[in-house]
Amino acid sequence: MQILDHVFKIEEIEKKDNILEVVADKYCRAILDTTMYKPKSVMEIAIDAKIPLSTAYRRLQLLEEQKLLWTSGEINEDGKRMYLYKSKIKGIKCQFDSGRIEVELILNN
Repeated sequence: MQILDHVFKIEEIEKKDNILEVVADKYCRAILDTTMYKPKSVMEIAIDAKIPLSTAYRRLQLLEEQKLLWTSGEINEDGKRMYLYKSKIKGIKCQFDSGRIEVELILNN
């Protein structure tokens, strides 16, 4: 049995540039990696990705702006709302050929 990846091709140049900036950032890559299979809180992300909490908050905002994360909320035992984040993508394919750049997102099902 073969599992096919769902691929989304980015057409807009500005969106391509933004995705490439995300890929170039080691903290964004770490967040996408650690949230690929299980939704996590900011604290869990910071610990698992070994990044400062303040950096995790800033990069999560960037990833949300680029629509690369699912965000959900739950209420913890103390009655406080806690947000969980999960990567919408499993990978990014980029190709530069004769001045043209192609960017495709491999979606996380």
